Amino acid sequence: MSLDVSLMVVQPCEVFTANITHNLNRMAKEAGIYQHLWRPEELGITKAAELVTPLAEGLARLKQAPEKYKTLNPENGWGNYECLVEFVKKYLQACIDNPSADVEVSR
Repeated sequence: MSLDVSLMVVQPCEVFTANITHNLNRMAKEAGIYQHLWRPEELGITKAAELVTPLAEGLARLKQAPEKYKTLNPENGWGNYECLVEFVKKYLQACIDNPSADVEVSR
């Protein structure tokens, strides 16, 4: 006979991190995903799964009209259309891969 004991703690583990310039906020607004990216808490979004559909739709809008969105490239050269598309693409994939992850943003 024996006795086995364990103490377990679940600790947060970051599964995705990314950064993008706020200079692309106008482009994100035009694509309908500004709040989803910069202010998800205002939409009541707490889990990555809740971002999958809006990010996918926003990415589709961005890809459907690149010339429209490129006109919103920041004049100062910090960030551009391609940066936003790549950021959204990676963030979307991370949300698909980790649907139960908590969403946290820092502005």
